[in-house]
Amino acid sequence: MKLHATINGRKRVLEIQPGDVLLDTLRDHDFISVRRGCDSTSCGVCTILVEGKPVPSCTYLSARAEGKTITTVEGVQDHAARLAGFFGGEGADQCGFCNPGIALSVYALSNEAPDADEDTIRHYLTGHLCRCTGYHSQVQAVKKYLEGLK
Repeated sequence: MKLHATINGRKRVLEIQPGDVLLDTLRDHDFISVRRGCDSTSCGVCTILVEGKPVPSCTYLSARAEGKTITTVEGVQDHAARLAGFFGGEGADQCGFCNPGIALSVYALSNEAPDADEDTIRHYLTGHLCRCTGYHSQVQAVKKYLEGLK
């Protein structure tokens, strides 16, 4: 069956099977920033944006994306690069495995609540597991990133 979607600003038609999840569909079509973590929506590594909202792609059926707008890190590279600078500056970037999912959640945050306080930032980072940091440095990096957007 065919999936018609706008991916990173470009209309695409992808061949999918009824039980396919978006994580596999996107990776099969070279969107390699979408990473596999837990396959149970527990870690946030596979986060993408569907209609501008963060969703775990590991359990999101590809067929549900019919006609929708999907964003991966490939579609927001400038944002991700700027955010990476703040993560590096705060020591929040160690192995980097979780960064694409976090970058997309922060991108959604910057669009939905650009004046976010620390509690709101923590809310947007909920569900992203990072084994390298204690999250404090990530929150500080996001705060500085959002301040830099003003």
